[in-house]
Amino acid sequence: MSDAGDGTVDMGHWMQCYAFDVIGQITYGERIGFLDRGEDIQGIMRAIEKQLAYGAIVGIYARFHRLAFTVMNFLAGKKGAGREFVVRLSKKRIGEEQEKRRASGMEGKELGVGAEPFVSKFLAKYERDPKTFSMNHVVAGCTANMAAGSDTTGVTLSAILYYLLKDPECLRKLRAEIDQYREKGLLSDSFAFKETQQMPYLQAIIKEGLRMHPATGLPMERVVPEGGATICNRFFPAGTIVGINSWVAHRNTQIFGADADEFRPERWLTSDEDKLAAMNRQWIPFGMGSRTCIGRHISTLEISKLIPHTIHDFDFELSAGGATGKWSTLNYWFVKPQGFEVKVKARMDNHSLIDDPAQSDHRLIATSNVLLMAITAQSESA
Repeated sequence: MSDAGDGTVDMGHWMQCYAFDVIGQITYGERIGFLDRGEDIQGIMRAIEKQLAYGAIVGIYARFHRLAFTVMNFLAGKKGAGREFVVRLSKKRIGEEQEKRRASGMEGKELGVGAEPFVSKFLAKYERDPKTFSMNHVVAGCTANMAAGSDTTGVTLSAILYYLLKDPECLRKLRAEIDQYREKGLLSDSFAFKETQQMPYLQAIIKEGLRMHPATGLPMERVVPEGGATICNRFFPAGTIVGINSWVAHRNTQIFGADADEFRPERWLTSDEDKLAAMNRQWIPFGMGSRTCIGRHISTLEISKLIPHTIHDFDFELSAGGATGKWSTLNYWFVKPQGFEVKVKARMDNHSLIDDPAQSDHRLIATSNVLLMAITAQSESA
């Protein structure tokens, strides 16, 4: 952030840093350090972006995959971009966790209490049944968490904040709800997940943000089974690839109304039961069925804590371009904001975080770290 002379910061970048450190804590039991350094450590973010771009292209031109993948890996060499760093980090943490488990006599056992990281749970499964759940599964599970657990949440956090800043009345209502719950003693300083789940306007904002800007921007494909299938009064033979894009589904005016293109959280609070049920059936930011995102609850936890906490503690101002027009996005599976630039000011003492860009780093990082620790320091009941 200190590179910005006028104090404008890229919130899309910081939201992804936050999401990366949370998933690192959950997976390995320790943060990777994105929030502390404010940079793309070992090129992990860039590596994931490249892999997504590659996957989006060869998903269409699949016949080129075998050759292109071989050439791409050869050119990457041992520098290997960020994905190699993630694999090395996973193997390092797995080795450390194995030693710790042996020393404490915990082989084959799960702690069962507290914030036990994924690596510990994976190793417990491996130690009990290495034939069914091999070491490759342990490494793959940890690595997949890092690859899939940051972009989606970072995109959603940015989208919700963006739409709130574009609609001052929604922002005012959310702050009023936060203040009301805190005055009644229903919302603690840690903004506990079980508390924020009970805040109807906050949850409507989250749901509407996910409707307006689902993280995935390409169709979620399925293969028609044997015997074929009739979908929307049209028959598709077996083997046909079909899919639906959540961006299209979420803007269906027959379901969400004539204002489907508008950010209006109230639709989730004022609709009758039948309409609400129809909207919920069409709401698919995490997918549907057997391929529903398995990390959706972790993402919801992060969003439900970070959004109200930051809205309560800080004022945000969109940069000139964002305030008057639409932001730009790049869609390679994940629809990522580009240059989501804002100015940040603390609400408590009304001292701008950007008066001194060097201080801006430390204060925003400190706040993010407090949120991070609040999420991961102890397990919370629903």
